[in-house]
Amino acid sequence: MWSNSSAAPFLLTGFLGSEAIHHWISFPFVIIYLSILFGNGILLLLIQNDHSLHGPMYYFLAMLAGTDLGVTLTTMPTVLGVLLWDQREVAKQACFTQSYFIHTLSIVESGVLLAMAYDRFVAIRNPLRYNSILTNSRVIKVGLGVLMRGFVSIVPIIMPLYWFQYCRSHVLSHAFCLHQDVMQLACADITFNHIYPVILVALTFFLDALIILLSYILILKTVLGIASAEERGKILNTCISHISCVLVFYITVIGLTFIHRFGKHAPHVVHISMSYIYFLFPPFMNPIIYSAKTKQIQMSIIHLFSVHKRT
Repeated sequence: MWSNSSAAPFLLTGFLGSEAIHHWISFPFVIIYLSILFGNGILLLLIQNDHSLHGPMYYFLAMLAGTDLGVTLTTMPTVLGVLLWDQREVAKQACFTQSYFIHTLSIVESGVLLAMAYDRFVAIRNPLRYNSILTNSRVIKVGLGVLMRGFVSIVPIIMPLYWFQYCRSHVLSHAFCLHQDVMQLACADITFNHIYPVILVALTFFLDALIILLSYILILKTVLGIASAEERGKILNTCISHISCVLVFYITVIGLTFIHRFGKHAPHVVHISMSYIYFLFPPFMNPIIYSAKTKQIQMSIIHLFSVHKRT
């Protein structure tokens, strides 16, 4: 169907030089994987079943949890396949599909964090109009916009992968498929696949982070204008969870970008480890942050487990 010169699959790699202890390395990955599934699954369950959590802020949180689950379910099967069973082969079409969802969901996550910043901005700058501005229909439109941006914007760099010829080594440098890895193996002009991602990152991650920063500057300006210190503390407390998630996500993005761009001479294990941190740390931390910092989530968790205990 495709014009690839070879039908040979790609080969995934784990921790090069440490293949003998891949089984031991897999243990923390399995624990983190199960923790992510449990934490984000519980958040989705709580938001679905607890009517006190049926509001814009929690709808966006549900989108964040769903995105985190998607990222984890997309990456971890091949990672555990390599570490536990040495299943290194991956068909090209499956590899391209995995790459598409990995990059798409990263952009979606950035968009969801931006939507959550918009929610906090409206809640604090226009509290009396909050319900009239963030109606259910508007929340749905924002959510669909975030999803559409992510799923459409990645297509231009993934589609060429299907018709590129791959006459070089078929060995990838990770235990999952990334666009930047796959395109390096192509025997074709990949200029567009080099330039477009840089523009896309600037228009998504960088622009989203800038807008979030500006929104919090305006939020802080509003909060500082409130006379009561106690009231200021209560309002800022509603933002702590979101700010923490933003920092976790964008610090890992910056770290991964820095390593890839400027750490060419760093050991291979540093590049690999940073990639795993990028894909696993935010999904692992986000449920913990919201459970620890949001009173309504805490009350909902207590109610959920107390009901199960009584039954």
